[in-house]
Amino acid sequence: MIAQTWWLTHRQLKALARQPGVLVITLMQPVVWLFLFGNLFRRVVELPGFGAGSYLDYRVPGIVVMNAVSANMWAGMTTIDEIERGTLDRFLTTPVARGAIMNANVIVAALSTAFQSAVIVLLGWAAGAHYPGGPLGPITLIVLSMVLGTVFTALSNAFGMAVRQRESVIGLSIFLLLPLTFLSSAFMAESLMPGWMRGIAAANPVDWSLEAARGALAESADWSATLVRGGWLLALAAAMVWLSTLTFRGYRRKV
Repeated sequence: MIAQTWWLTHRQLKALARQPGVLVITLMQPVVWLFLFGNLFRRVVELPGFGAGSYLDYRVPGIVVMNAVSANMWAGMTTIDEIERGTLDRFLTTPVARGAIMNANVIVAALSTAFQSAVIVLLGWAAGAHYPGGPLGPITLIVLSMVLGTVFTALSNAFGMAVRQRESVIGLSIFLLLPLTFLSSAFMAESLMPGWMRGIAAANPVDWSLEAARGALAESADWSATLVRGGWLLALAAAMVWLSTLTFRGYRRKV
């Protein structure tokens, strides 16, 4: 199955290479949030209890994580396109392993997320962001964004195969993106949130990735917190991939 997964991944990467503008266009929103939103609220760090010296340092992980959610919530659209074009059905008539089809989708999305996250980290560094924990901190942030992206890629794929309607996938993306982002520490320290918001953030995978990333980015890295929250995120990603595989099996039975 490894060889088949590689072949299907290579196929999708070639298609992506023919449209590099897709990756650039999806970076426009995080760039706007990074520079315009960040400059507008840069003095928020002066609030008592915020606990960060630079809002740019604080918001870079938030932008990376937000982009990982927003870019991958559209994965179900690609699945719907392949169903409507008959591509997915043609694959089902071949001896290719069924797991390879889903694995290729997840791998391509993870690689795209890694590229976009690296660009945001570099743009933040060019704008003056500091990563006092050394290069291991940004690398950990990028890896966590890939895992978080896998959660939402698999969820979107499962939803797309279940409903097969673009409007529903768009609605799910809009419904989840801002609540998940703002009910986390992406832009505001948890110590300044209302108690009910902190409670929701504790169960929010977006916040898990942020807490894990900030633990790794700190000058004195808190690797225990990073490993614990990263482990929760990895377990959720595995569960979402299993759900998408289960939904795919249901689709196969209906073909």
